[in-house]
Amino acid sequence: MHPVLLLPADKPGLSRLIAFILGCAMSLGFAPFGWSLLLPLLVLPLLYVCMTVSPRDAGGHAFWFGLGMFLTGTYWIYISVHVFGNAAPWIALLLMIGLAVIMASFLWIAGWLISHLTQGESWQMLLVAPAAWVLIEWLRGWVFTGFPWLALGYAQIDGLFAGWAPVLGVYGVSFMLLVSTTAVIVVSMSAGAQRIVALSAVVLPWLLGGILLLPDWTEPAGKPIRASIVQAGVSQDKKWDRDQLQPIMEFYRRSTLSVPDSEIIVWPEVAIPALNDQVTAYIKLLRSDLLGSNRSVVFGILERSFERNPEGSIYNSVFILGGDGQQSYRKRHLVPFGEYFPVPPSIREWMKMQNLPHSDLLAGETIQPLLVAANGTKLAVAICYEDAYGAEQLYAFPEANLLINVSNDAWFGDSIAPHQHLEIARMRALEVGRNAIRSTNTGISAFIGADGSLLAVGNQFEQELMTADIEPRSGMTPYASFGNIPIIGLCLAIIGVFWVRNSRNL
Repeated sequence: MHPVLLLPADKPGLSRLIAFILGCAMSLGFAPFGWSLLLPLLVLPLLYVCMTVSPRDAGGHAFWFGLGMFLTGTYWIYISVHVFGNAAPWIALLLMIGLAVIMASFLWIAGWLISHLTQGESWQMLLVAPAAWVLIEWLRGWVFTGFPWLALGYAQIDGLFAGWAPVLGVYGVSFMLLVSTTAVIVVSMSAGAQRIVALSAVVLPWLLGGILLLPDWTEPAGKPIRASIVQAGVSQDKKWDRDQLQPIMEFYRRSTLSVPDSEIIVWPEVAIPALNDQVTAYIKLLRSDLLGSNRSVVFGILERSFERNPEGSIYNSVFILGGDGQQSYRKRHLVPFGEYFPVPPSIREWMKMQNLPHSDLLAGETIQPLLVAANGTKLAVAICYEDAYGAEQLYAFPEANLLINVSNDAWFGDSIAPHQHLEIARMRALEVGRNAIRSTNTGISAFIGADGSLLAVGNQFEQELMTADIEPRSGMTPYASFGNIPIIGLCLAIIGVFWVRNSRNL
């Protein structure tokens, strides 16, 4: 046996260091780098180690791999917390490293499961490894409110594996990628007819994924709509400067008036840095601009409501003006330690004394009416990182004709986060077969096709006014119909069967 293959047993410290380095390189597979074919090559050594060492050692290697993956893939948390959130460096580092440790702990479970259930048998790896990995990807997407960033499937948005997205969603893409990757191990340890079968398992996920790219899962629902995206390009450190409010409002209104042929104009998340009841005259002016037309303006703003609390509750909302007057969508999936703080009163008081954000926004209802534009187009809205939770948006289909994503990625500066976020938004469009309009404060704003392609992309950190003809669509992809149930059900069944099988062999 080659000495390299003996490292996990002979030099476990060095082996874990190599796992950490491999994990650090994983971010190169995602946007903005896009080296998607690198991911299976990086994951392959970890899977081999998980097959050949004890469950505890496999978990340890997977943990260090995950720690490297999340430290390099989500370092931008430090930027948002310290640079723009004004927290002390040690607090930002604590949150960044703490999140990476938690996410790596999920991968520890995956490594332990793979080792425990395969017991060194390569053919069992072919099913167990994809099932365990994807099950953990799914779990970390909702446990403790969830953090579904860096699921392997997102990196495949431009490749053949993307064909699986409208059928099984992003987790199905991850599953098929891992089946092909694990089959390489089986090929290396097989001979004769078994090797041929294993080779087919390497190739078939790619081949079938390419074939699944061919169908048009949804269909046009009327003629194309002229739509515009407005991006003010105001950095986070300047946005809430009171001197900026009037210029920002004037820019958005002036830009909207300059595209009179656009039926839908989309502004970013909290485009107007104020509470809605502080700019009522401005909103009234916008409504008067739209009177007698077939136009709608969609924009983000902080909404103060007295429905539940006589002192007033604040929502991160999207308003749409035009047609039937004013409608609103309230963000449902809030960001912990960004939009609400799950801490005891004593910690909240300390945060207040440290001049840190400490007030909670209120989450909107789980199911909300779709926003309807003046021309009758029905819109499925996701605010900021809500679009990382694809299954939570499926209630909007098949009624919704377009996806709308508004965000404020200015929090992450000139980092990889806005590029990763755009990649996620592209996956959402592909999963449900809908075109998408994505408007952000400083970029990356884009028009996205129903196949996940980029139809038009704006520049970061600049003022942008982008206009395109975008097609409303109807119909249901298999994923829109069933969500994550098929792929997660398959993963649970595989884990369950092998768990029972191993228990009987004890």
